[in-house]
Amino acid sequence: MSCCRRRSPARILAPSGSRRACEGGSSRPRSATSIFREQYLDAVACIVNAQEAAGLDIVTDGDSRFDLAVGGKSWFFYPIERLGGIEGHRDTARGWMQRHGLRPGRILWEVQEAYQPGVVKDRLTRGPLEYSALWKVAQRLTDKPVKFGTICAPALAGMLWDEYYRDDKALIHDLCDIMNAELRDLADAGCPLIQVEEPPHHGRTTRPDCTDADLEFLTEAFNRQLAGVNAEIWVHTCWGNPNQQRVYWEPPSYERALPYLLRLDGDVITFECASTDGKDLPLFAKYPTDKKIGIGVVNHCNTVVEPPEHVARSIRKALEYIPPERLVITTDCGFGREGLSRRIAHYKCVSLVQGTNIVRRELGLPEAPVRAADPKLYFATSST
Repeated sequence: MSCCRRRSPARILAPSGSRRACEGGSSRPRSATSIFREQYLDAVACIVNAQEAAGLDIVTDGDSRFDLAVGGKSWFFYPIERLGGIEGHRDTARGWMQRHGLRPGRILWEVQEAYQPGVVKDRLTRGPLEYSALWKVAQRLTDKPVKFGTICAPALAGMLWDEYYRDDKALIHDLCDIMNAELRDLADAGCPLIQVEEPPHHGRTTRPDCTDADLEFLTEAFNRQLAGVNAEIWVHTCWGNPNQQRVYWEPPSYERALPYLLRLDGDVITFECASTDGKDLPLFAKYPTDKKIGIGVVNHCNTVVEPPEHVARSIRKALEYIPPERLVITTDCGFGREGLSRRIAHYKCVSLVQGTNIVRRELGLPEAPVRAADPKLYFATSST
């Protein structure tokens, strides 16, 4: 891998008219409907083209399978609505209200009220997630590698009320086995890059009752869902993104979780760094690893587009602790959770690549073409 590989955020806003409600079930029968097929294919093509214009060398489908729901609800509920054994819902997510001090008048109170967590009534069974088919739709629209991202099983468990297992570990293990089967099929279909999102380790360490045994279990469970998945595995971490909000006003440190995160069976581990100005970067000198490290250089919770020079400064700081051949440049998190406009999301990606190009130039490495920054392609000019 070349220095400073640039990858896309998993979630990018689709065209506003493209999101028809698709709650639950298989998308394949819907694809026989001309309107749905046209809207879905147009949305994915639009998103892929925008990423290519920004100069990204890895693209995604922008999670176009998700419904246009409050606070990015479909990140949890695309799988939940398709799994067997879940019936009904409740008004409150387990632990969210208490752990984060939510109450009426706070935006995340309204977001969580809208989420409506599912209730596990029977043993969980696999449903029509159809990740392979979704990836194929995107990959045939581009020659660039398409990375497919999904929530991890341990995080998914946090949006379920258990009335069957009465044992969190048993529930998580079944979710891991379901996800493992889906990810194996995705890799076998040819998907080269699979991103498994949000291992709960770092969030768990913010709780006073967190134990080393908790972190050991989360590590074992996360790796269980990856067994036999023959693709490059990316593990995404951040400090929250419902409605483009962090769930912590001051982002905590990854330090206690980091040794466990580095034991996950991923090839690339990504970290939220832009929002903290890279405060945790020195930890990578303290905890050496052979894995590739992705650093966020643009903030998903801020509408201001970072200048390329700011991005370059963040990369230079990371290079003090991470060698260029293992450094991946990314965003803190995705952009499609009901908080940013498409234009802002697009130009954050453009700035990410332009800032990376500054550092690549300094290192004598080839730069990525950025079609979105080519003055020959604009009708406005800077001349008077």
